[in-house]
Amino acid sequence: MTPPRFDGYAALLTGAGQGIGAATARRLASEGAAVLVTDLDADRAARTAAAIREAGGTAESLACDVGSREAVEATVAHAVTAFGRLDVLVNNAYANHDDAALFEDEDDDSWAHTLDITLSGPYRCSRAALPHLVDSGRGAIVNIGSVNGEQDFGGHAYSAAKSGLASLTRTLAGHAGPRGVRVNLVAPGTIRTEAWAGRDEALKRASGLYPLGRIGEPEDIASAVAFLASADAAWITGTTLRVDGGLLGVNTGFRKAMRDSA
Repeated sequence: MTPPRFDGYAALLTGAGQGIGAATARRLASEGAAVLVTDLDADRAARTAAAIREAGGTAESLACDVGSREAVEATVAHAVTAFGRLDVLVNNAYANHDDAALFEDEDDDSWAHTLDITLSGPYRCSRAALPHLVDSGRGAIVNIGSVNGEQDFGGHAYSAAKSGLASLTRTLAGHAGPRGVRVNLVAPGTIRTEAWAGRDEALKRASGLYPLGRIGEPEDIASAVAFLASADAAWITGTTLRVDGGLLGVNTGFRKAMRDSA
């Protein structure tokens, strides 16, 4: 029997207490990885790790603020101590804030916080993890980006941060590749997560803009992350993988408008 794809792997995930991060932690653990579930909310991380253990997987949890270099370095050290190695880093933690009605009314502190967590957070985590990923001989970093990093869907700071993260993915891939570490990014479209709680009608309307006729689920992104983190993607680095139901490739709204006007 073929061993699980991540048998003997150790993975660290940020922002993994719920949503995409939690689904990805469950997926990696289900395929054999020992996972360190981290989140700003310690209780949320603990619940996710407990559910993984109840399902037969190996998981620990830890509170981590990716805005703090000290916290990030302590978290990476914890993973290596707990599991004896580190093979996979998934940078999923992010921050966001609503745009002001007028751009000139945007707030410096909100802008800075969104960029710090969403872009500088992965920078801090990757910097701390990289030596251990090199040592593993099969290290992989998977960043969670967004379609917002490629096209206008609103969110000035969030979109700028996700675009910057795609750029960091490429430059870090160039640096880390000769050291045996791959770096890639998954760019999700609209995903049914807690961020959309209470907005079912908005999600229903959004579904009609997707060529595949639905919004995404966290498990859709987890599957893509698992692929990019695994040996199945051994010759892939520096790439952005859109997991967006065709949103960026097909202008469904325009096509519908043309049909309705015919």
